Amino acid sequence: MKSPVCEMLGIEFPLFAFSHCRDVVAAVSRAGGFGVLGATIHTPETIERELKWIDDHVDGKPYGLDVLIPENISTAGEKDVTWQSLEARVTPEHRDFTRSLLKKYGIDLPPAPVRANEPQPFDADNALQLLEVSFRHPIRLIANALGVPPKAMIEMGKQHGVPVAALVGAKEHAIRQVAAGVDILVAQGTEAGGHCGEVSTMVLVPEVIKAVKPMRDVPVLAAGGIMTGRQMAACMAMGAAGVWTGSVWLATVESETTEIFREKMIAASSRDAIRSKGRTGKPARQLRSVWTDAWDRGPGPGALPMPLQSIISRDAFNAIDRSAAAGNAQARDLVSYFVGQGVGLIDSVKSAGAVVQEFKEDFAEAVEHLDALVAE
Repeated sequence: MKSPVCEMLGIEFPLFAFSHCRDVVAAVSRAGGFGVLGATIHTPETIERELKWIDDHVDGKPYGLDVLIPENISTAGEKDVTWQSLEARVTPEHRDFTRSLLKKYGIDLPPAPVRANEPQPFDADNALQLLEVSFRHPIRLIANALGVPPKAMIEMGKQHGVPVAALVGAKEHAIRQVAAGVDILVAQGTEAGGHCGEVSTMVLVPEVIKAVKPMRDVPVLAAGGIMTGRQMAACMAMGAAGVWTGSVWLATVESETTEIFREKMIAASSRDAIRSKGRTGKPARQLRSVWTDAWDRGPGPGALPMPLQSIISRDAFNAIDRSAAAGNAQARDLVSYFVGQGVGLIDSVKSAGAVVQEFKEDFAEAVEHLDALVAE
């Protein structure tokens, strides 16, 4: 294809696949798309292992790395913040509420020790260290979400000749990103899984393209609810250079998700993917569950700001998943994960390579359909 991102990144089909699973990243890139590994949960040591594995399994095809460096976080400006130091900021009320909720569904929440120097969730310094490690590998893209990438990240990209992408949920965010020097914009509509804004993909994509066009020629990828090649063709008809996808890969055999969550995805409707602060402290679209209802709608204390809510939720969800996998039927009601409104289009579990092929076929059919309409 002649999309500008194909030439920029050396890919044949501008289908970007964000995933926390290295197997998905490698499979998508091998199939002609572009896998992007979500690195937020990693340490420099673990990301080195993951990237080495991808290098060995991607057949020389290009791939990228995504980090999460929030601009607005309750610990902004503080130095040397660790997971342990944040533990003391979680109120007894929030801890008691969490334990009571899980106990009601037959789930124990044992203490989970952390390393003395384990960084806080979404730690900027840790993210920059991950990027430094990543440049030892043949990555072709680095991406950031939840704000303008720090200057150091943009300078890293320029130094290594690697484009920097940034996710945006509003046109004013896009304008700031272009002014800061990013190379690719990902216009992510509210349909998307994870952290997202309130503007739909159908509106946001042309709005962003129009807003940044007078500033600089920056490729815009569409994101949010995109599960098929026909949707991809529609986004590119609006002017997008390609699409950034995430939720569709959760229902693949390679995905990091649990079997129980995959079953819940297949049974879910689009309305079951809701925005909730219950997992990270910022609105993030995820599968509705007893957990999200308790934090958003119940009489409880409400979610703590980012990153404190993650101090609570990480251990809680680990306990939930363990209990559900061990056969606790009640625990299934709490099982959840980040997923977009496109979950309503998921009806089965497939291989990542098969999903890429379906995207290509659906895209080609959509283009042929439009060509036929014009010809008539």
